[in-house]
Amino acid sequence: MIGLRLRRAEATEEATGGLLSYTDWARRDIKWLFGSAQVLLLVLLVLIGLGPLVWLAKGAVTPTIDTLRNPLALFPHGVAWSNLSDAWSKVNVGRYFWNTIVLALGSWFCQIVVATTGAFVLSVLRPAWGRFVSALLLGTLFVPVVVLIVPLYIEVVHPPLIHHSFAESYWAIWLPAGASAFNVVLMKRFFDNLPQELFEAARIDGAGPIRLFWSIVLPLSKPILGVVSIFAILAEWKNFLWPFLVLTNSPDRQPLSVRLPAIQAQTQLGVLLASMLIAALVPIVGFLIFQRSFLRGSGFGGALKG
Repeated sequence: MIGLRLRRAEATEEATGGLLSYTDWARRDIKWLFGSAQVLLLVLLVLIGLGPLVWLAKGAVTPTIDTLRNPLALFPHGVAWSNLSDAWSKVNVGRYFWNTIVLALGSWFCQIVVATTGAFVLSVLRPAWGRFVSALLLGTLFVPVVVLIVPLYIEVVHPPLIHHSFAESYWAIWLPAGASAFNVVLMKRFFDNLPQELFEAARIDGAGPIRLFWSIVLPLSKPILGVVSIFAILAEWKNFLWPFLVLTNSPDRQPLSVRLPAIQAQTQLGVLLASMLIAALVPIVGFLIFQRSFLRGSGFGGALKG
């Protein structure tokens, strides 16, 4: 009996080494071969992921002539910090940068309000028609976004009942951004994992739906709120087609994603790269700041279950 247990333990220990057992990893040739392959793969991933960003940062402070003659040279004729100042002031990147922030924050607010309230109704309140609405939400995820552009544009230009066009205004971007079925489904899945016993206890103590939503559900949903916030801000920060359509005649209100092609036609390459670097800084810095919330919320786990 003891010998059988020892053999099982040895077999389990050998099986926990992944593709290779610990015995194989102890061999010098295997360790050198696969260890070198892992290091090479890591270097390739770093180059592929960070290489374009590093080159963009270098090109943003490199004179245009040097970038055109030898793009990979490391500052052969010094650093041109003036590219950043010219991009911010002369090309008015500062104005378009502010427009992008306003559009991103407005879209984020609309998406958070719709996603949290919609998921709360479907997951916590659970009305009789909740399953039907959930099925419709899942069905809309299979519809390509490009198919909805024409009917959405018609609704924005000629909205029903209101009879006031939202075109050439920020509302034309904020309101459609709030109608995100993906965020509602994502938030609902997280709410489904929250302890229902806590909701029942709150109802027994006299908490109504608003109190339940504001004092219990939202404080427990910080991880998923961080995930949805990152998705919402990044999606609006890089959005090009929809702002280009609804803000065509209002260049002073257009975001950086729309104005960068126009900047390319009226400035030097170094200033253009500096403008692109400014546009890329916010998503990078935002993800570095909120990466913990993103990683915690990506598992959609319940806050108190365990």
